[in-house]
Amino acid sequence: MKARLRKYDPPNSPTSVGWTKAFTWRLTPPDTPWQLECGGHLNEVTVEYETYGELSPARDNAILIAHALSGDAHVAGWDRDASDTHRPWRKNKPGWWDAVVGPGKAIDTRTFFVICANVLGGCYGTTGPRSICPETGRRYGLSFPKVTVGDWVRLQARLLDHLGIERLHGVVGGSLGGQQAIEWAMAFPERVARCIVLAASPRLSAQGLAFNAVGRYSIMNDPLFLNGDYEDGQGPDAGLAAARMLAHITYLSESGMHQKFGRRRRVAHGPKSGFGVEFEVESYLEYQGRAFVERFDADAYLYITRAMDYYDCAESWGGGDLATACRRVRAEMLIVSFSSDWLYPRAQCRDFAIHLCRAGRPVTYVDVPSNLGHDAFLVETDAVGRLISAFFNPARKGWSI
Repeated sequence: MKARLRKYDPPNSPTSVGWTKAFTWRLTPPDTPWQLECGGHLNEVTVEYETYGELSPARDNAILIAHALSGDAHVAGWDRDASDTHRPWRKNKPGWWDAVVGPGKAIDTRTFFVICANVLGGCYGTTGPRSICPETGRRYGLSFPKVTVGDWVRLQARLLDHLGIERLHGVVGGSLGGQQAIEWAMAFPERVARCIVLAASPRLSAQGLAFNAVGRYSIMNDPLFLNGDYEDGQGPDAGLAAARMLAHITYLSESGMHQKFGRRRRVAHGPKSGFGVEFEVESYLEYQGRAFVERFDADAYLYITRAMDYYDCAESWGGGDLATACRRVRAEMLIVSFSSDWLYPRAQCRDFAIHLCRAGRPVTYVDVPSNLGHDAFLVETDAVGRLISAFFNPARKGWSI
């Protein structure tokens, strides 16, 4: 396997969106609280989001990007607020999809107006369990109401209303972001012209549910969890790191891990170290866990993974029948799977495409060959970029990957 090095454009590059700044929008319902699908409500909601490019006079060139579990609204460019100590998730590095979004790139910001918002219940500026509850003056913690993918999409729709965007040129997302894209196509069929679903299917498998359950167990049984009421810098770091390490294994593939790490030791001929970090793969996972703790919150992890568990578009829109749910779709659909992804396997993605086809909906299904597992939707930017560019470009000059 050839190494795939991400090449970042500096902020002054003609192919970079340059320096970016997050915006906040406060939703205060005029008459009633913001009602949530699981029965809870919020009296105040703040949404953090970023935009790139310019909205056309006809307001018909908007593309919404939905981020995945650990992603955020900082999709492209370089964050002006990276040094803000009150916003520890902000890092001095380009956005997570910088290779795809920007002038001349697959999602060309010379043509499109791009929006991405942080999800409700997360820890990146949009209201979540670490926010202050206006009724108590204290952090919500586990008193924060349960949220769903449907809640996220309805809130995104309200944000678009605020921005004066009635209909999207397209929506795109990978993994949990892909499930948001599916929900958009079903919840607001008249507002979406095109929909790209990357490495996602209409629901998570039992195996995926199981991995999420073990991750939450690791967090909630950390002695510093304190029922979600921990102080900043004193939370269940060990539990959250273990949850991330476990989840990260599901993002990779066996063949990819073998080629990248094999059974190599950090010191090839050194003495056995007992139970410490000895193999390269152990060192890699430890790094992933440690880095995640620096930028994410344990309470938010519980809420977001539970929303991931709950999502089932057949149950929400088809009374349990996927074929019925697919008949709601009006958007042109592109479903993309990755050959070695076992979190959202290609068989599930293909089955979704078949159901859309049988419902008479325009759909294209592509399986991208890759040994990078679920993370391929983020790493295989050349193949993914070509598909996105062809799909969103009205000229449709080619589908080659």
